Parts: sequence; structure tokens; C-alpha cells
Amino acid sequence: MLDTPAAQVPTLSLAEQDRDPEAFAAALGGSFERFGFAIVADHGVPQPLIDRAWRDTEALFALPEEEKRRYHVAGGGGARGYTPFKTEIAKDARHVDLKEFWHVGRELPQGHRFAADMPANIWPDRPEGFRDTFIELFAAFDRAGDRLLSAIARHLKLAPDWFDPAVKDGNSVLRLLHYPPIPADAEGVRAGAHEDINLITLLLGAEEAGLELLDRASGQWLSIRPPEGAMVVNVGDMLQRLTNHVLPSTTHRVVNPPPERRGHSRYSMPFFLHPAPDFLIETLPQTVSDANPDRYPTPITAHDYLHQRLVEIGLIKK
Repeated sequence: MLDTPAAQVPTLSLAEQDRDPEAFAAALGGSFERFGFAIVADHGVPQPLIDRAWRDTEALFALPEEEKRRYHVAGGGGARGYTPFKTEIAKDARHVDLKEFWHVGRELPQGHRFAADMPANIWPDRPEGFRDTFIELFAAFDRAGDRLLSAIARHLKLAPDWFDPAVKDGNSVLRLLHYPPIPADAEGVRAGAHEDINLITLLLGAEEAGLELLDRASGQWLSIRPPEGAMVVNVGDMLQRLTNHVLPSTTHRVVNPPPERRGHSRYSMPFFLHPAPDFLIETLPQTVSDANPDRYPTPITAHDYLHQRLVEIGLIKK
């Protein structure tokens, strides 16, 4: 196991799961308990596919503003398609985030029981091949996420396939993020301090400096700089709630670059892995003890929890 010196968050190899699933689960779970984050190499998402996705992402955000805005759904909570620059705001933040993004969700067959909760994808006319690229990438993230959830289940003393029914047809979202160049005196930051809503987040594109986590042990912001091609994985609030904070959802942010880098765009691709809308987030009994009493005695569905949080960050208006 290697360490990233700047952040001391361990870099793990997902290939180790095949050789020793128990050891990998212990290492991943230990990193999550300490930091709420881990860095995962050998994740199985093919590099040629990732390269194609970066090209398509850059081409998408280079489209004229009026063309991109044709794919914005007013009142849609940013669930699919385009969300313009300076729309999302971190909970309790004073300034909106300096970013624009595009959401790709799960492709459901016609008449699916979750169709009312998971809207159809919106596909742009340009760049050519965009739809095929991101359907393929979504599926690759799904497979990597399933493997990581299996390790999390082992760490929690659950059956390795415990999460399988929870995330089958889950409301996961692949977000294509663009942080445009900003002036030296820009108000706010590229992404204000926040926690993610979902079970786990799988992030590509963190090699460019800016991602930081708030270390609970020291109270200091730690920079995350994964090795080339590795993904950053972090616990979301749904998993924190399910595990009664045994696996913590850690505050993180994307800070503005130094002045000499502010004329450059930053791109990233987080995959927010969600359970199915009807999954009941109910505290796991083995995470409750005298020292750690149940913080959430009232269960809530993933759909209702997501709606509450989208209101808080301004993507859905009350």
C-alpha cells in the first residue's frame, strides 16, 4: 500500500480484491473510517474510454452558451442535461460555486417502475458519439462501484453481495464538471465546502490540484493528489447515515488555483453512486452501541432524502 504524501490518504489497488478480498476490504474500510476517502488504482475503467470521455467533455463545454442552455431543464433540479455556471451552492455557503455541469443518469426501459423518479437522459446534438461514450462510461463506473460496495459490505460484516439489491436500477448520476477560467478577484471558490449526498462517489480528474478534504483529526485541509489514472473514492451522507457515522462523510471542497493557473479550465467526472429510490436507509444494527447510539431512529427512503438535500443546495426550489 502506497501513501500520497500531501494527504496521507492511502492509495489502494482494486486488483488486490481478487487476491485477498478480506485484506482489501479492511484497507478500504480503514481508510474510510480515518479519512472518509480513499484513492483507488487499477479500478478497471478502461483508459481509452476515459480519454474519449475527456475529449467529449471538453467539446461539450466549448459549445456556445446559448446551445448548452437548450439542454437546461428549468425546475428539473439539475437531474439531467445541463446546469449553467453559478447555479449550485454548497449548503450554508455565501457564494455560488464557480462551475457548470452536465448530468447523465441510468438508462431505463420504457415503463420502468422508477421512471417517475428517474427522468430520461438528455443527449446533445454535439459532439458526435457523446451518447455512446457516456452510456459506456456509466456502465464501467457501475461495475467499479459494485466491487467497492462489496468490499464495504465485507468491512461491515455483511454478506459481500448485500448492496446488490439496494443499488439495482439505482439512481446514480455521472456528472461532467467544468470549472472555467476565473479572474484573480473572483468571489467564491470552484466548489464550496460540502459533503456528498449519495452512498459513495467515484471521481476521475482529481490529478489537477484543488481538491481538499477537512481532516477531522487535525482540523486541517488536506490536499488530494492521486497518481495518474487513479480515482478518488469518498463516503456520502447516505452511507454515513446507514452506518451511524462509522463510515463518515467528510467535508471537502475544490479551491481556486494559484493566480498563474486561473486562466486554465479544470475538468472532473464524479460518479455519484445512489441506491434505488425506494431503498430504505435504516441504521445497520451492528453500527449501534452504547458508545455510538443510533443517530437516526427514523428510517427514510433514498428518494425522500435526496429531495431534502437538493432543496438545501439550491437545485430544487421549495
